[in-house]
Amino acid sequence: MTEVPSPLSTRRSVSVGASVGVSLGATTLALGLLAGSLVACEAPPPEPTPEKKPAEEASAKPATISSTPRVRPKPAKKKISAKPVAEVKVSDDDPLKGKWSLDDATQGLPKEGALFASIKTGLGTLECRLYDDKAPITVANFVGLARGLRPYKLGTEWVKKPGYDGTQFHRIIKGFMIQGGSMTGSDETGYVIPDEIWEDAYHDRPGLLCMANRGKNTNSKQFFITHGAPAHLDGGYTIFGECTPLSVVDELAGVPTKGEKPVDPPKIESITITRKVVEGAPASSSSATASSAEPAASAAPSASAAPSARPAPSAASSAAL
Repeated sequence: MTEVPSPLSTRRSVSVGASVGVSLGATTLALGLLAGSLVACEAPPPEPTPEKKPAEEASAKPATISSTPRVRPKPAKKKISAKPVAEVKVSDDDPLKGKWSLDDATQGLPKEGALFASIKTGLGTLECRLYDDKAPITVANFVGLARGLRPYKLGTEWVKKPGYDGTQFHRIIKGFMIQGGSMTGSDETGYVIPDEIWEDAYHDRPGLLCMANRGKNTNSKQFFITHGAPAHLDGGYTIFGECTPLSVVDELAGVPTKGEKPVDPPKIESITITRKVVEGAPASSSSATASSAEPAASAAPSASAAPSARPAPSAASSAAL
């Protein structure tokens, strides 16, 4: 049975409830005022700003930002000093016993004028000025092979015929170099010649004609032409000429590849050696003798060396020369 509260108890309850309500309301108001005062204390005070006069507004200019990009200074070049030419072991079965000079290589050519190599390819012809004054042994070897005068080993036989005609640019890394002078990338000549590192020999531009190698003093027949400025090669590879026009180098470097191997390797149809009179050209040098040696065993492929001859790219590149 439900109890009904008496009128007296109801009045007392209303009185107590009203009293509690008033008390809670006052407390809430007090807390609100306190919180407001705390927020006001924590907020930063307003900063007065000076009044801007009309004349100042008219003369005010937006901040200027220089459109010229900041150019970082280039790191200083590492000094490349000339290195003494090393003596290399002569190949036992070399019919010339390692004796080969510029006189031998240029027999039948005019005596005067700078040496040039015209490298004819399916994508254009390169005209390469040869540095016989800086790398006479290398130039004598290259010219002798190109003209079919310097004997080299083809398989097991020593032959005398143009060594570059019909070979390929078998290894191409756009922006780095194009490598040629071989059919497979692993064929050798049966002998090697030493490095010729001359004073200030920098790989600092496209078009430089250089010898490929498998290490120090293992130059043979393969060469490469720079398609960039691979400074990390300085001091390790012989520079023996410079080729133009660069548009042909660009064409050769731009062929489709799978990794480093061209899908359809550009052919070297022929290399023709001539002399041209060039104003200011140094006198031709023909006194150096090219010393040849037995080829070392082919190096195993690695990130920095190919089975035959490959200069290595920079650390920033994923490929190797």
